[in-house]
Amino acid sequence: MDCLFCKIVDGQIPSKKVYEDERILAFYDINPEANIHVLVVPKLHIDSANDINKENSKEVAYIFEKIPEIAALAGITNGYRIITNSGPDSCQSVMHLHFHILGGEKLPEHIR
Repeated sequence: MDCLFCKIVDGQIPSKKVYEDERILAFYDINPEANIHVLVVPKLHIDSANDINKENSKEVAYIFEKIPEIAALAGITNGYRIITNSGPDSCQSVMHLHFHILGGEKLPEHIR
């Protein structure tokens, strides 16, 4: 599979890890949009939010259970924003479901 995030999960491409276990990987975004910008990906390849289903939704639930711990490990102490993009109009650049955790500063109320 020619998926950038699958290659990062497999260790073929290096990343600066924040957290990893048998189900997920969290690493710093190489083009941060906040003082702290972490990506969280399931190790199971899911293309986008449109592809979440009964069989794989437990992976997404697990990510959301782990996000507070990941945010704390990254040094976020006063709140964060979670974003996911789905499809071309949202500018999803990698077709592997991922969640952006943004924090470490006062974020603008609206993102455009």
